[in-house]
Amino acid sequence: MKLLLFSAALFVPLAAVVSAEPPNVNYDEAKIPAYTLPDPLLSSDGQKISDSAAWLAKRRPELLELFRSQMHGRSPARPAAMSFEITSAESNALNGLATRKEITVHFGSEPDGATMHLLLYLPNAATKPVPVFLGVNFDGNHTIVNDPDITLAEQWTWDNKAKRENFSRPTADTRGRNTANWSVELLLKRGYAVATIPRADIEPDYPEGWRHGVRGDFLRRSVKTEFAPDDWGAIAAWAWGLSRALDYLETERAVDAKRVAVFGHSRMGKAALWAGANDERFAIVISNNSGEGGAALARRWFGETTAIINGNFPHWFCHNFKNYSGNEAKLPFDQHELIALTAPRPVYIASGSGDKWADPRGEFLAAKNAEPVYRLFEKAGLGVDDQPPVNHPVGDFIGYHLRNGPHDLTPYDWENYLAFADRHLARK
Repeated sequence: MKLLLFSAALFVPLAAVVSAEPPNVNYDEAKIPAYTLPDPLLSSDGQKISDSAAWLAKRRPELLELFRSQMHGRSPARPAAMSFEITSAESNALNGLATRKEITVHFGSEPDGATMHLLLYLPNAATKPVPVFLGVNFDGNHTIVNDPDITLAEQWTWDNKAKRENFSRPTADTRGRNTANWSVELLLKRGYAVATIPRADIEPDYPEGWRHGVRGDFLRRSVKTEFAPDDWGAIAAWAWGLSRALDYLETERAVDAKRVAVFGHSRMGKAALWAGANDERFAIVISNNSGEGGAALARRWFGETTAIINGNFPHWFCHNFKNYSGNEAKLPFDQHELIALTAPRPVYIASGSGDKWADPRGEFLAAKNAEPVYRLFEKAGLGVDDQPPVNHPVGDFIGYHLRNGPHDLTPYDWENYLAFADRHLARK
């Protein structure tokens, strides 16, 4: 990411953080007030959607507009001047298992414009174009696998103790520290390519991080001085970056770009869902432990709430979403409808049994309530009425499992995602 050092005089930061004290966190199912979910098949003019053609022509665009205007904000189109630069290539990476490529994506022609750095591993055993798992990583490309030759990227971070920004290059001892979450070698051995981009390249994850990310770059180029109430937030920016990575994958001959699974854990699980909703080129959408603002129902008062997420992370969503803090019943949608926007493509939602903050039951119920849309396409959903027991995956075109353990992305999760991808991508 090129450095974007904007003066405070030129740019007005995001609107004020929610100041009200968030409500008490509830972890008791018996205390959840009654709520009514909006019907995903009922259009704003009261028309009942009864077939897939009406969903695609009327209800889907209507829901996308609601999510854009009231939650995630509006993202720009692909930049006309975007270009790709392969900065390194190694055909004998990971002891011969893979070919590694590093690609710099330039979002404009300006020398100081925004960029992101895509890391791609291709399985050397493949004899034809391969499917891909694509996701945003948290701490840099060099952290996802033990490969000493991945470039250490400069990035902006937030120092909670000092309450100030830090600009630094990660040290060598951070290489490979997130290998347990990525299972890169397992994916390669199963015949999948792995592609990833760092979140800080697209936007550093703190309220003023937009100054050093793509949102700040686009704001500067638009000659505006502040974000509109329905301008994109950081989640939408990360999702937008995933689509730009897919733009590159469409140019890569070793890749089957019609078989790309977009995935994410936690806040990146939120981004994966929004990427899949916006970009129908993604063949599969996988959201791991995404919780509030992701796969969990907003109207369920359990774990994290809209008020809490807007207070702690005011940069994640557009300003209009703050109108629903503590007022979820007024939302013109809920997260089951976000999941339904992937239809008829396969979508997988996963929870951790110890991750009460993310409301595992709320994640299951959102997946369950997306089923009516999949039925329009004659696609089977979860196949169960009640949340399954721990470590018992269910579903067909909507997949779900409740893994034993905390907020995490584990080998158990990956085994289920690979089985899901094997089944569905073979159909393509």
